[in-house]
Amino acid sequence: MDGQFLVIGEALIDIVARHAENPVEHVGGSPANVAVGLARLDNRVIFATCLGEDTRGDRIRKHLQARGVTVLDGGEEHPTSTAQANIDAGGAATYVFDLHWDPGRIEIGPRVSHIHTGSIAAVLEPGGTAVVDALMRGRAQATISYDPNFRPSIMGDVAAATARIEEIIALSDVVKASSDDMALMYPDLSIEGVLKKWGDLGPAVTVATLAEAGVMYRITRTGEVSSRPAPPTHVVDTVGAGDSFMSGLISGLSTAGLIGGVDARGRLATAGPGQLDPAIERGALCGAMTVSRAGAYAPSLDEL
Repeated sequence: MDGQFLVIGEALIDIVARHAENPVEHVGGSPANVAVGLARLDNRVIFATCLGEDTRGDRIRKHLQARGVTVLDGGEEHPTSTAQANIDAGGAATYVFDLHWDPGRIEIGPRVSHIHTGSIAAVLEPGGTAVVDALMRGRAQATISYDPNFRPSIMGDVAAATARIEEIIALSDVVKASSDDMALMYPDLSIEGVLKKWGDLGPAVTVATLAEAGVMYRITRTGEVSSRPAPPTHVVDTVGAGDSFMSGLISGLSTAGLIGGVDARGRLATAGPGQLDPAIERGALCGAMTVSRAGAYAPSLDEL
């Protein structure tokens, strides 16, 4: 892709407390993980976020810049956001957040041809409104992807959060979520039902990750539902797995010419499984490589 990826959302410090071990701090945040994942897959990435002017904020800036991500950050009067990840004996993560999010007006450069957003920053005010504004402006030149990464403990009222999430889905071309998130948001719908509901709002492709059961996706134009198995892997923990899948998916769609500008939006809308499967498989392979290592590891193209 000749253009640039713009990723919008939170970056924070994950304070990882593993079962029976002392806590360790890592750079995290779902959108930050996606930005790093895309850069590791040889894409040009700009990351719009807000960080505190403190030691943790400096660590995040250096981490992103060292991995090839250009950081747009006005600085915060609040401390840098944190998420405590408690890892149980089986490797699954639960989170407690201390998040501050107010990026102001998000600038979209002329070379930006794809925008990705997701997670808490897309919903949490006051910054959530700025995210929606950026997406509405950005659609004129860029395709859009979105991962709700639903976190009811920090997103507040479920109905209000779901309404905002659906507003962003309607602006998006590709939407991905885990089956767990879908069950929290729509307990009375099947996974296929959620994929259809979201597709009817506007995206050309809706995707559900199913952990060890693989991936399911739906093509809005035809209603066709396809599934792909998960690659074999050894699970160390699940931190960053969904973000790594997202990076691989949209990187693969970019390689196929199905995202990256208004013309690509038209190609994505008419794509079939034969064109979409390689991107889905790249996402699944990225996710499998991430869960095989501790923390939000982002594989490179050479490793794939």
